[in-house]
Amino acid sequence: MPGANAWFALAAAVLWGGGDFSGGMGAKRAGSTMGGALRVVLTSHAASFCVLVAIATWRGDAFPHGAPLLWGVLAGVMGGLSLVGFYIALSRGAMGVSAAISGLLAAAIPAAVSITREGSPGLLRIVGFMVAGVSIWMIAAGDNPEAQPVSKGTTWLAILSGAGFGIYFTALKFAGVAGVVWPMATARIGSLSTCSLILLGTVFAGSGKAGGRRWLPGKAILWALSTALLDTSGNLLFIASTRAGRLDIAAVLASLYPGSTILLAAWMLHEWPTRRQAVGMLVAAAAVVMITL
Repeated sequence: MPGANAWFALAAAVLWGGGDFSGGMGAKRAGSTMGGALRVVLTSHAASFCVLVAIATWRGDAFPHGAPLLWGVLAGVMGGLSLVGFYIALSRGAMGVSAAISGLLAAAIPAAVSITREGSPGLLRIVGFMVAGVSIWMIAAGDNPEAQPVSKGTTWLAILSGAGFGIYFTALKFAGVAGVVWPMATARIGSLSTCSLILLGTVFAGSGKAGGRRWLPGKAILWALSTALLDTSGNLLFIASTRAGRLDIAAVLASLYPGSTILLAAWMLHEWPTRRQAVGMLVAAAAVVMITL
């Protein structure tokens, strides 16, 4: 039977997939611009930060100091930078390849760190990690209807974004020694600061217009708040997973989140998965069995 480590990670994957779907819908309602996407991220992270601080205060949790605090802020900074780089890579076309490269590195880097620090998880799980990598590629790297080639710049953006997400996962693990709620709140401090600076840069550069003087349209705000709920809950479950067991299991299982995004798109937008993506989800299920045995 899978332990809490695996269950928390799988639940995080489901919620993260929902958060990505909500965030994408919010960015679309905001005009599909970089400035609009950043406003959605900032609204989501600001809302979750306020709730997290309220929960931590109500619980009487001690504010982290020293290394856990630094790891939490680092997680937020890397998460914010990676999110922006990922959006830029997606905006340049060939979205599937960018998402697949980013997703693979986001899983591989924490897995490598975990194996180095905690030792081998066993042959079956290592094979399961590899199978999970194949499934992430199959699910995320969908068809490219524009037949647009991937430039070297876009490839490097995807690589750097994936590496940043991998560092984000790893930093959350080390920040999690101080608890669950405050580490996530300190990560939000890092992401809010980073994304705010980037948004100011886009505004001054003349590329941050998101439609009039309004911060966001009403529907975009609702999607952003939905993202806050789903993404923050997923992050809290991920931290709980790393506290309950190995980082590699948590990171690889949680990185299967594109599957739930695709299922939500099929349910709500009638964007049905391709045959390749459907097979990828079956491969992901096999990987889950191998990793959790």
